[in-house]
Amino acid sequence: MAYYLAVDAGGTKAEFLLADEERELARVRGGTVKRTNADPAQAQANLERALAELEQHTGVALAQVRRTCIGTSGETVPLVTDWLRQNFGARVGGELVIVGDVVIALDAAFRSGGGDGRGVLVLAGTGSNVAARDSHGTLMHAGGWGPILADQGAGHWIGLEGLRRGFLARDEGRSTDLLERARRLWGLATEDSLIEFANAQPPQRYGSQFAREVAACADAGDPIAAEILEQGGRDLAHLAGLLIERMRKSEGADFRVPDVACAGSILGHVRQEREALEAALRERYAEIRFVPGTVDPIRGALWQARKTAS
Repeated sequence: MAYYLAVDAGGTKAEFLLADEERELARVRGGTVKRTNADPAQAQANLERALAELEQHTGVALAQVRRTCIGTSGETVPLVTDWLRQNFGARVGGELVIVGDVVIALDAAFRSGGGDGRGVLVLAGTGSNVAARDSHGTLMHAGGWGPILADQGAGHWIGLEGLRRGFLARDEGRSTDLLERARRLWGLATEDSLIEFANAQPPQRYGSQFAREVAACADAGDPIAAEILEQGGRDLAHLAGLLIERMRKSEGADFRVPDVACAGSILGHVRQEREALEAALRERYAEIRFVPGTVDPIRGALWQARKTAS
């Protein structure tokens, strides 16, 4: 019996799936194993706990694994990949392949069910990224340059925009509940305390904690919060449009508007942003189709593990 391990190594959590050639045997979700998001001791503890749970649930020793596929952001960063290779290599048998998190999501959407792989994937969770594969099998990317340079429409971006636009609204005399929600979230006594907190050095990636508050404000009718989510959706649509036009150029006369799939906690749970994304793309491509729901990226990692091991 051959066993395969699939890992979706997200920014704030990691998901592990152990399977054989035909069935999923167990899934485990734990803390991040991405070294840019945790110190070595914490990442190692998270990994060991998750692997122990897999062995306990399945009775399969991970030394028997034929191949592991890990999907992660930062797959070109040595700090990330070197740590993954060293620590998985010491605990899991077989070969190891590391690919981008959008690649496994793209494969989950357009390959794991028997498709040809062609399509566009928009991912927005803690961070964001957009990827596409054309009819020639060429991978294309837009965005995904991290929280300072990009991450449009992602949790961190939404949270920071909530604070920035909340203070701008105060200057403009517009009503919003964003600053009061932020103050309560972090247990701060005054808005002045919030200013000090937000500008502390070194800067912290606290913004994603506030994203759900921004979404809740938008649900309650707060116009400032709604503007943020609308902008996030349109920014992601712009990136997707860039890739669609690259596909048009690469495919020439055979081009047709590709299907679009969504992944990540923001596009899975923040209705206003996903609706804005879809509306913006439909304005430009009337015939565009969207894959229902959100993609389960770890299925793409499993597809990769099984395929490349065969």
